[in-house]
Amino acid sequence: MPPIMTQPITPSPITLALPKGRILKEALPLLARIGIVPEADFSDENSRKLTFATSRADVRVIRVRSFDVATFVAFGTAQLGIAGNDVLMEFDFSELYAPVDLGIGHCRLSVAQPAGLDPDLTRLSHVRVATKYPGLTRRHFAARGCQAEVIKLNGAMELAPLVGLSSRIVDLVSTGKTLAENGLVEVEVIARISSRLIANRAAFKTDGRVVELVGAMRRLVEADDAAAA
Repeated sequence: MPPIMTQPITPSPITLALPKGRILKEALPLLARIGIVPEADFSDENSRKLTFATSRADVRVIRVRSFDVATFVAFGTAQLGIAGNDVLMEFDFSELYAPVDLGIGHCRLSVAQPAGLDPDLTRLSHVRVATKYPGLTRRHFAARGCQAEVIKLNGAMELAPLVGLSSRIVDLVSTGKTLAENGLVEVEVIARISSRLIANRAAFKTDGRVVELVGAMRRLVEADDAAAA
């Protein structure tokens, strides 16, 4: 009886979740340097496609909201992603591994308030805060013995104190220009933010391709840091 011929099983491509916006623009050149270039229509924000091929047959990319990157990777739908450590601190997924600080997307997560308010937050026992980081905000104020009443907003954060919705906000700050234009001042930095390459822990342990890509990105960042020193 002749042997039964079987086709080799081709593993599914690795999925890399990328955030929309400024971080994406900074991340694409880094990815290109390790051989990952998305197909041309990836940069078309009007495209209705959900997944995109890359220059590597074993890697595809998806473009999602920055907060959703961590969720896709934590649940294994994507094996790798790029996310700011603000997102990682908010969700605190145990399934996530953040092995490489990419050195992009620099900003800070801060408390801001109208210029006329007392800037000494240590005197507060209760505060109403508008933010898209409810978990992180509650933990931050609780650590100093202050009860935070958190109002979840997804945008237009600076508007909240102006219309009396909250007395303070917790938001990302880069230059501080938007705060100043709305009569707000930055009074406390909660954390310095940068973007990280993140991996699903199970995928990192079981898929050599994930380990390879993490290693390639780590070597790239280390080489850049050494060159800048």
